[in-house]
Amino acid sequence: MTATNETANSRLIYGCMGLGGPWEGNEYGSAYVDQAAEAIDAAMRIGITLFDHADIYRSGKSEAVFGDVLARTSGLREKIQLQTKCGIRLSQPGVQGHYDLSKGAILERVNGSLQRLRTDYVDVLLLHRPDPLMEPAEVASAVGQLMAEGKVRQLGVSNMSGAQIAFLQDRLETPIIANQLEMSLHRRAWLESTVLVNHDDALGYGFPHGTLEHCVSHGIELQAYGSLAQGRYTGSTPDAPTAADTETAALVAKLAEEKGVTPEAVLLGWLMKHPARISPVLGSSNPTRIAACADAVAVAAAMTRAEWYGLWVAARGKSVP
Repeated sequence: MTATNETANSRLIYGCMGLGGPWEGNEYGSAYVDQAAEAIDAAMRIGITLFDHADIYRSGKSEAVFGDVLARTSGLREKIQLQTKCGIRLSQPGVQGHYDLSKGAILERVNGSLQRLRTDYVDVLLLHRPDPLMEPAEVASAVGQLMAEGKVRQLGVSNMSGAQIAFLQDRLETPIIANQLEMSLHRRAWLESTVLVNHDDALGYGFPHGTLEHCVSHGIELQAYGSLAQGRYTGSTPDAPTAADTETAALVAKLAEEKGVTPEAVLLGWLMKHPARISPVLGSSNPTRIAACADAVAVAAAMTRAEWYGLWVAARGKSVP
């Protein structure tokens, strides 16, 4: 079973948070640039062209090593799309970490990302997290300026509910085109909320009901970070595995063997089978694990309803209500 590069292009995203070395400090060596180059190459070999960043990843070093790869690889920028995020300020001595979607902060952070990435523009800017002090008019002014200057081409959000998106969109002149959320077979609040209406178990899931529906009905792409569940079902044993974890990992392995694909492809295929057309973000910096995701699109297309529900029921550890 093999997915074409053209098909994978539109569905898989490479998440660059693992590039650039430790989170501490601002310095990095050439080995981390080489690691980034290998990860980028592995992603492009399976058809990925959208690369996801944030200004805070590895304290800016993820963007910096990526920029070094762009600078040394002629023509690479024209072959890919870049997405980055702003809105989170990490803790510093004497200053608590906080959110900042003020106009000045957005302009400052985007300009910093462009310098580190060594590019004149990003294809998509995501607002990283909701800021309770956000003024939608300020955001609209900042985004409008960045677009007028050619520094940002499209706008998205991350970790926002449907209501928050609608509130922000009301003041924007450009459409919000993406919402990045944690979504996987393990982190299932996005899915459980759709079937636990009028059910006591709904109290155990805080995902804002209606967010998926809002995004789908408004043409907002759902991007899933943590899509491989940190390897929980594909080889990395969690610290305290549950019976459901063990059963799910066994079922993933069984389906992978039957279909002649990798467990990673099965896990991503399950996510991509959902009619919301979820786009998984792959966060591994390991080229082998990146390559293992190549057949995800084909697995999604071939997965039966019984197989899809079987994986969900195994992961939740009990039947659906």
